[in-house]
Amino acid sequence: MDADDDVPLILTWDEANSGLLNEETERGDENGGGGNYDIVNNVVISTPGPQIHRAQNVSLRQSWEMNYQEAAIYLQEGENNDKFFTHPRNPKALSAYLFAHNHLFYMMELLTGLLLMMLSLCEAPAVPSLRLDVYVHATLELLALVMVAFELCMKLRWLGFHTFIRHKRTMVKTCVLLLQFVEAIVVLIRQTSHVRVTRALRPIFLVDCRYCGAVRRNLRQIFQSLPPFIDILLLLLFFMVIFAILGFCLFSPNTADPYFNTLENSLVSLFVLLTTANFPDVMMPAYSKNRWSCVFFIVYLSIELYFIMNLLLAVVFDTFNDVEKMKFKSLLLHKRSAIDHAFQLLVSRQRPMGVSLKQFDGLMRFYRPRMSARDRFLTYKALNTSGAPMLSLQDFYKFYEVTGLKWKARRSGEHWFDELPHTTFIIFKGINLLVKSKAFQYFMYVVVAINGVWILVETFTLNSGFSWSRFVPWSYIVFLTIYGVEVLLKLTGLGPMAYFSSGWNLFDFSVTVFAFLGLIALAFDMEPFYFIVVLRPFQLLRLFKIKQRYRNVLDTMFELFPRMASLGLTLIIFYYSFAIVGMEFFADVVYPNCCNTSTVADSYRQINVTYGNKTVLEEGYYYLNNFNNILSSFVTLFELTVVNNWYITMEGVTSMTRHWSRLYFMTFYIVTMVVMTIIVAFILDAFVFRMNYSRKNREPLENPEDENGIVFEVEVSRDEALATLELYKQTCPGLSSLSSLQGVLQAMDKSGHLSLVYLGRRSRTKSDLSMKMYEEEIQEWYAEYSRENLPQPDQSLECDSPISDLPSFPEPQLNAQTGPHSIN
Repeated sequence: MDADDDVPLILTWDEANSGLLNEETERGDENGGGGNYDIVNNVVISTPGPQIHRAQNVSLRQSWEMNYQEAAIYLQEGENNDKFFTHPRNPKALSAYLFAHNHLFYMMELLTGLLLMMLSLCEAPAVPSLRLDVYVHATLELLALVMVAFELCMKLRWLGFHTFIRHKRTMVKTCVLLLQFVEAIVVLIRQTSHVRVTRALRPIFLVDCRYCGAVRRNLRQIFQSLPPFIDILLLLLFFMVIFAILGFCLFSPNTADPYFNTLENSLVSLFVLLTTANFPDVMMPAYSKNRWSCVFFIVYLSIELYFIMNLLLAVVFDTFNDVEKMKFKSLLLHKRSAIDHAFQLLVSRQRPMGVSLKQFDGLMRFYRPRMSARDRFLTYKALNTSGAPMLSLQDFYKFYEVTGLKWKARRSGEHWFDELPHTTFIIFKGINLLVKSKAFQYFMYVVVAINGVWILVETFTLNSGFSWSRFVPWSYIVFLTIYGVEVLLKLTGLGPMAYFSSGWNLFDFSVTVFAFLGLIALAFDMEPFYFIVVLRPFQLLRLFKIKQRYRNVLDTMFELFPRMASLGLTLIIFYYSFAIVGMEFFADVVYPNCCNTSTVADSYRQINVTYGNKTVLEEGYYYLNNFNNILSSFVTLFELTVVNNWYITMEGVTSMTRHWSRLYFMTFYIVTMVVMTIIVAFILDAFVFRMNYSRKNREPLENPEDENGIVFEVEVSRDEALATLELYKQTCPGLSSLSSLQGVLQAMDKSGHLSLVYLGRRSRTKSDLSMKMYEEEIQEWYAEYSRENLPQPDQSLECDSPISDLPSFPEPQLNAQTGPHSIN
């Protein structure tokens, strides 16, 4: 049977074809399956008759298209780590799924979440310049909540009611939506805001959007790290209570000591002492009475600060390391499961052991709609390492490794200037050898080092009244000229493509361009742009790529930037929730000359003091650390995070409210301590992982700037290109993407070669490093996965149905009707 007549091993049907399936199958049963009828694709058709044959082809094509689409959905679920129980189950669910899984819908989710959070700028207590009337911000809130309700309705249509209520994050979001909806209506009716602590839950709408998946992973890791953290925290609090009782008994008789006069003050003082914000002030009253009292504080700090706090970091780091490894294992096996699902949907009954180019291309049209026909073909070739006519399951397991490659034809010569005239070739070849030489690299390192010392000396000799607009240092022009010549030499010697493929070259180029912009700003007295000049010292970072350890540190830093951004957003979300609570309870409670009954009254004082004939205003400034609006609250919370003198803010607010207000500040400190410990553990884990990887896989680069990343090489012959072009003309005629395949043939004609070599490149990710780092363990994970999920060979041979070859995962559910070779 030809490839065009291949029947899918698993059928995916729409509702119309399902009805046809039942009707024709019954007819086939009545005729006994013989005579002039044959069963193709589960549809009983008459063997002769061109009209029925055409109907068969149309039905077969539709089946394959549905299979391609469902296989693409499985692969996307594997890539995004979406659980398979959320897989669309029927054509109606499919339409809702496709509607909810596009970038416009994702952007709508993101903008809706941001709008709800930004309303806090306009709601009372509002930022003065952004204040809106109640009916305006309440109406905006209702509109945003309606959009959230629409998103949830689409999710309900796609998941179904039973799956919807099992999805915990979705149910939490639904409950918060109902609560926010009721409150928004109440505010709109009353035309005034009331105490709305529930606004602190608004970040849930932002966190649930697709673009905030990294934030969700961070929150999940924080919660997974909580059990050991809480264990050590309880130990820390236990010792704190013991020392608080002991401190109260020892120091409360001293009436001049305000820190231990009550058990509550004793607990608070020792809690603050844990952050060292009140040390040695907290010790001095007792120390002035008895010098031996210092032993109490030394022992307390030694146990709590230097032992238990470091033990806390060690425990969290160990847990975080295990969580990271288990997360990698879970995602790896989830992707493998998705590939197994997709493979079964792509194979045919006639060829159940492999995926053809036609079927792979049909998959990629749904999985990567914007990928050109040439790149789809090259991706297939990259997977097919054995050169067999079809992709085996083992080949297909590398799917996620090759789908992100950027393909470019390799030049026939070694250099970009090989085809230039001989004299020009000799010149460019000399430049190429120069910029690749060790002498040139170390010469530039020496120049950068001299430049760094010169900048330091030059800056040290400047006085405070110096103005860049009146003076352009000659050294600035000299060193900038050297850097500019270096860039030009590398561009001409390596070629633009090779030059800009290196991250270090991109960095050098960016710093040099900004330095030139700074020089132009100085020369033309463009005062707002003088700040560009301070970027010059960034050239010094080039010195750190000389040593392997420094390169590991810098590589770790660059790898951490995306993750650090998500961790920063996670911290901002915590800030937002605490800021809302602080605004609801502490807005307008502190002001100049408040807190007169507290021990920190001087920090809030604002008085005029006369010195001789001169009167000056003395301010404590701490009244500026308030919760009067969302922006002031964020600044205050950041100061609390730094913990330097944070107790002054706490005591000031407490003196104007109640003693229970301290719980807010203490809880905030503990929460930020959790998040900051996770951030530190993440940095440690990334660095230790990088160092262990370097030790295990010693691949020193001869050139520190050589950063090829992941590279796949594919050779395409002229016959292959012609055969593939003919196949594409039959399967998808009229598509403009065929021009990319025609370009392959044109390139061969132009070069006079019968084949072309293409290189697929992508940057190396931590997942790639983990694949090498855990290479032996991964094989054990795969073996365990196969034992748990795949049927044993002897079991599968005993079964008559092709379905027995399927893994026992949640099964494809786009078919609305069950057939002999379909799965519900």
